[in-house]
Amino acid sequence: MEENIFRFVGMLKRLNNPDKPNRGALAMLRRGLGRPLGEVADMYPIIVPYLPDQIYRKEENMFYLIGALFAWHPSNTEKGNFGDSLKILAAARGESESLERRFISLLNCHTDDLPVHIRQHVGLLKSGDIPINWIQLFKDILKWDHPDKFVQKKWAKAFWSKENPENNEKKGGR
Repeated sequence: MEENIFRFVGMLKRLNNPDKPNRGALAMLRRGLGRPLGEVADMYPIIVPYLPDQIYRKEENMFYLIGALFAWHPSNTEKGNFGDSLKILAAARGESESLERRFISLLNCHTDDLPVHIRQHVGLLKSGDIPINWIQLFKDILKWDHPDKFVQKKWAKAFWSKENPENNEKKGGR
């Protein structure tokens, strides 16, 4: 699955090539925002070629979620995780109380509610022009419902750590 994620996010990055962005394909992907995952036919020609042959519905839905969100906010980084990006946003705003409440709500959310929470947070990052490590986000949301909650703990550690996330060269992983 990891190879599929790398290929898929690589394709998304190519769609947003600064020299020649594919605005049509990005618009097709954005049509999936706020809609039931996997039900917007405009997205199929872009996403289906990247789906593994054997895939659970939950995993397939995440391809549609990441595709739509990337098309909405295609700013990418290879550093950190979603908690790091939100920490940068909090530092840029000079406040973290309301963002902290939202983040705690995200960390507590059930997998079924994750797409709505992630979309809200991507919107916040978009408003602050904060990049997202899309590969790490994709890998993390696939493991969201792990009983150890290691993804949530990793994001929390990144968000509340004293370390400056812009200097953090961590690469995701468990």
